[in-house]
Amino acid sequence: MRRFLLPLAACLLAASCAHVEAPSRNPLAEWVPSPNLDQRRPVVIVIHATEQASAQQSLDTLRTANRHGPVSSHYLIGDDGRLYQLVADSERAWHAGGGRWGTLTDLNSTSIGIEIDNEVGEPFTEAQVATLLRLLDDLTSRLSIPKTQVIAHADLAPTRKRDPGALFPWQRLADAGYGLWPQGELVDPPAGFDPWLAMAAIGYPLEDRAAAVRAFHRHYRGRDDGDDPAAAFDAQDLRILYALSALRLGQ
Repeated sequence: MRRFLLPLAACLLAASCAHVEAPSRNPLAEWVPSPNLDQRRPVVIVIHATEQASAQQSLDTLRTANRHGPVSSHYLIGDDGRLYQLVADSERAWHAGGGRWGTLTDLNSTSIGIEIDNEVGEPFTEAQVATLLRLLDDLTSRLSIPKTQVIAHADLAPTRKRDPGALFPWQRLADAGYGLWPQGELVDPPAGFDPWLAMAAIGYPLEDRAAAVRAFHRHYRGRDDGDDPAAAFDAQDLRILYALSALRLGQ
C-alpha cells in the first residue's frame, strides 16, 4: 500500500503545481532573485456599462469574448447591487482597450475596470450606485488610487466608446468625493483661456476634438450628442473647464 500511495501523492503534488506559472525569466541571464519587488499599482479606475441584457450574460462575456475577442474586467456590479470580482486587483484585465488618459497610454496596465450591468440609455439603480460607492471607498483606500482618478470608458476612448453614458450619476460620485468635479460657483474664464489646453490638462485625448467634446458632454453635462461631428463647447462648458483645469493644476 505504501508503494502505491507514494507515487500517487507525487502525482497529486505535480498536478496541484501544474497551474502555477513560474516567474518570467530571461534565458540570457543567470536567475538570482531579489525579494525587493511588488505587483503592479493601478492609478486610475475606469467605469463601464456592459451594454448587455443581464449580469449573467456579462459574466459569460467577461470570461470568454465579445465580437472583438477576449475581454475581462476586475469587477462587475449587477442590477441588484451584487458585486462580482473576475480578475485580481494586482493583475491586468482586458477592459479598456486602445485609448489614452493624460500621459497613460496602456490603461489596461494602469487601471481597475468596473463594469456595471446597464444598457446605455437606462437609469442606474440605487443598489448599483450604493455598491459602487462602497467599492470605490475600498479601492481608493486600499490601493492608494487618487479619488479624482475615476473616469468613464468614453473619456479615455472618445472616438469609439460612449459608456457608461449620459445617465451615469457623476454628481452622486462627486458628492461622495470621487472623480474630478467643479467646486463652488462657476465663473467665466479669463481672456485668453484655451479650452483645449484645459481638456488636455484634465486628461482627454484630443486626436478627434469633436469626439472629445461629446465625451465631455456625457460626463459633465449629462448630454448625449450622438455622433455629432460638429460638437462644440458652449459658455457653460468653458466655465466648467476653467474650474476643472484649476483643480487639476492645483493638485
